[in-house]
Amino acid sequence: MSSNLVENQRPAKDPSPQSETKSDQSGGVGRGWTVTLAGTGINLALGVLYTWSMFKEAIGREFGWKGEELNDPYALCCLVFAFTMILAGRCQDKLGPRLTATIGGLLVGGGLALISRTGSYTTWVLGFGVLVGAGIGFGYSSATPAALKWFGPSKTGLIAGVVVAGFGLAPAYLSPLTKFLLDSQGLRGAMLTYGVGAVVVVCGLAQLLVSPPQGRAAGEAGARGATPLAPAAGAPPGEMLRTPAFYLLWLAYFAGAGAGLMVISSISGMAKKSMGGAAFVAVALMALGNAAGRVTAGVLSDKIGRRGTLLLVLVCQALLMLAAIPVTGASHAVPILTVVTATLIGFNYGANLSLFPSFTKDFWGLKSFGLNYGLLFTAWGVGGLVLSRWQQVLTTHSGGNFASAFTAASALLMLGALLAFFIKPPKTL
Repeated sequence: MSSNLVENQRPAKDPSPQSETKSDQSGGVGRGWTVTLAGTGINLALGVLYTWSMFKEAIGREFGWKGEELNDPYALCCLVFAFTMILAGRCQDKLGPRLTATIGGLLVGGGLALISRTGSYTTWVLGFGVLVGAGIGFGYSSATPAALKWFGPSKTGLIAGVVVAGFGLAPAYLSPLTKFLLDSQGLRGAMLTYGVGAVVVVCGLAQLLVSPPQGRAAGEAGARGATPLAPAAGAPPGEMLRTPAFYLLWLAYFAGAGAGLMVISSISGMAKKSMGGAAFVAVALMALGNAAGRVTAGVLSDKIGRRGTLLLVLVCQALLMLAAIPVTGASHAVPILTVVTATLIGFNYGANLSLFPSFTKDFWGLKSFGLNYGLLFTAWGVGGLVLSRWQQVLTTHSGGNFASAFTAASALLMLGALLAFFIKPPKTL
C-alpha cells in the first residue's frame, strides 16, 4: 500500500471500549505521558519474575529442591505469562486496559500469597507458575497498548521502550529488596510482602490506564520501512497469521528472548562464584542494562528502522554469549567482568521487548494490537521455557559449566539474525 493511501485513509473508529468515560479521555500529550508512566510503574511491580535467580537459591536451601525442579516454576511462569497474553490482549482490546490490569494485580498478589503458606513443589508450580504467570500477562498486556494509542508512529519505539523498561528495571530495586526480605522475613515472608505490594501498586496504577478519544492518535510519519497501515487501523489476527512476517518475527523473538531469559534465570548463581554474597549487585546491574536496552533500541529503531536494529541486537547478543564462556568458566572469575558481561547481555535482551511490540504496531496496526502482540509474544514464553530448562539440564550434567549452553544459544541467535534479513512489512491488509 502506498504512503499516499495511508495518509488519505480516514481515521478508524477508536477501538477503545465504550465504557471509558469522556472525562477519562480528556487531555493531550500530558495525559499520554501519565498513561505511559502508569504503565511503566505497573511493569516495575510485575518484574518480580526477573528475581527468580535469587529466590531459587533460598528455595533449594529451605525446601531441598534440586536440579530442574528449581527452574520449573520460573519456566512455567514464563510460558503461562506468554500464552495468557493472548486472552489478556483480547480482554484489553474489548474491555479496556484498566480492568485488565486490575485482574492482573489480583492474580499476581493471590499467587504470591498462596506460595507464602507452603513449601510444596506442586503448590509453587501452581501459585508462581500459573497464577503469577497469568497475572503478569494481564498486567503487562494492558500497559503498552494504552500508551501507544496516545502517540504517533514516529514515537512508537520510544513509548514502547519506556513502558516495558519498567519490567526490565524492576530487579534493580527488587534485588537488594529481595536480599533484605529474605534475611529479615525468610522466603515465605518475602513472598507475602511482594503479594500485598503487587495488589496495591498494580491495581492502583491500573486506574490511570485510559485510551485516548476517537481520532486522538497522531498520524505522522513512522519509522523507516514501517507501517503500511494507518496507526488507528489494523489487521485482525487471522490476517496477521497469514503473513510470512509473523513467523519470521516469532522465530527471531524466540531466539533473542530465550537466550536472554536463559542467563537471567541463573545470573545470581553465575555471579556468586566470583562475588559471593554481593551477587545481587550483578542482578541489579543486569536489570539496568535490560531497561536501558529497551529504551535505546526503541529510540534507535525509530531512527534507523526496526529490522536493522534487530539485526544488530541479535548479532551482538550472539557474540556476548561466546564471550561469557571464559568469564563464567574461569577458576578465579573476575567480578567486574561478570558484571559487565551480564549488563551487556541484559541490554541486548531488553532491546527485544521494545522492538517486537513496535513491529506489531507497524505491521498490523492498533485495532487488534493486544491480541496480535499476544500471539507474537508466545515466542517469548516458549523461548523462556525451552532455553532456561535446556540451560539447567546442560549445566547440571556438565558439573556447573555453562559453556555448552552459551555455545548453543549463540548459534541460535545467529540463526535469528539471518532470519531478520527476510522480515518485510506486509503489502496488503
